[in-house]
Amino acid sequence: MVVADFTVELDTVVVGAGPGGYVAAIRAAQMGQKVAIVEKEFIGGVCLNVGCIPSKALIAAGHRYHEAQHSEGFGITTENVSIDFEETQKWKDTKVVGTLTKGVEGLLKKNKVEIIRGEAYINNPNKMRVMTEEGGQTYSFNNVILATGSTPIEIPGFSYKSERVLDSTGALNLKEIPKKLVVVGGGYIGSELAGVYANFGTEVTILEGTDQILGGFDDDMIKLVEKDFKKNKGMTIVTNAMAKKAEETDNGVTVTYEAGGEEKTIDADYVLVTVGRRPNTEELGLEGCGVNINDRGLIEVDNQGRTNVDSIWAIGDIVPGAALAHKASYEAKIAAEAISGKKVEVDYNAIPAVAFTDPEMASVGYTEKEAKEAGFDVKATKFPLAGNGRALSLGKTEGFVRLITRKEDNVILGGQVVGVGASNAIAEIALAIESGMNAEDIALTIHAHPTLAEVTMDAAEAALGMPIHM
Repeated sequence: MVVADFTVELDTVVVGAGPGGYVAAIRAAQMGQKVAIVEKEFIGGVCLNVGCIPSKALIAAGHRYHEAQHSEGFGITTENVSIDFEETQKWKDTKVVGTLTKGVEGLLKKNKVEIIRGEAYINNPNKMRVMTEEGGQTYSFNNVILATGSTPIEIPGFSYKSERVLDSTGALNLKEIPKKLVVVGGGYIGSELAGVYANFGTEVTILEGTDQILGGFDDDMIKLVEKDFKKNKGMTIVTNAMAKKAEETDNGVTVTYEAGGEEKTIDADYVLVTVGRRPNTEELGLEGCGVNINDRGLIEVDNQGRTNVDSIWAIGDIVPGAALAHKASYEAKIAAEAISGKKVEVDYNAIPAVAFTDPEMASVGYTEKEAKEAGFDVKATKFPLAGNGRALSLGKTEGFVRLITRKEDNVILGGQVVGVGASNAIAEIALAIESGMNAEDIALTIHAHPTLAEVTMDAAEAALGMPIHM
């Protein structure tokens, strides 16, 4: 029996239910639009299911395990510390990931967003066909917001078809803690996952193609992470290394790489490849609709997320800019509100970047170098965590807060934080930049004592030339 494919009319459709897609759908519904969201795999996308959230869960578990073994400085010693990794993974999947994904699905339903399961193909600027295992359904729409995310890049010689060659998803779902792990790519994903398994006791080697891991952060921040990796976790970091191939052995994998003009090999249980991600734009049918896509596969959009085709919008990893979940969510709100007629546009100046390493690193706005290159006359003021009572009581004194302020009026143009709680501390600096605050605004804000947040206040006072604790 053939079922007729009658076109179903929709108002706004969102393709992809990750942190860009589901936020766009909810905000569009809040703005009075009739919204449907199309998702081919799982609600919450890569971030909630096999990315940001599960990685932070394993990072937290790794910290617990490592600290249970290394708390002698507090007068605490333990014996026979063990880990049931199967239980750790079960906790991650059910209590963390499961709770959040169910929550997101509930939010979509509460906002009356129709959830359509399947894979979308854009037929023309106002039509799409959604394919499922049972067949296909055609939909017409006034506007579509594309939020299809990205996929890990596979490099020659490292096929993900091998059980011993992992992408980030595979690394997050291992059934066992490897004795030895090679990580190809020392960016924030590779470094975070390297730290996870090093804290679990794995012997980790990072092969980085450039002269430094964690590119994009300031050198003095990266050095603190490298120190922890080497001294506290026993990691090996090989820079300017070219990974050439991975060959399975009877019980592991042999990785061949070139460094210092020599070809070398290293044996491990697994090799994790984290050399970047590619946008998921190839199978959407966009070329046939005349949508402009650059040579990297990224969709070109204006400052509201609109493509050159008025009815088609795009956000997140498939448009130019940093591939960050919070950037996707921010762009989602802008696009959804623009469709509703609001006069909004993106402003990326206060979007933070965070690496959940040991110690954490975070940056927002201009670095000192970037500010000077942009023509600003600035000063950089740094206050150490070693001067903070809360950091001392936590035994976490490595790191600092740095504020980049304009000399003429002390307006805050940027900030960097490295140390315990950096991922949270950066929010205050981002708010200051977004609001056009100066150092005095932060210095006059009463910060609770003793807290890590006081370091930002101390840095602001130092920027004004009136430090109390330095």
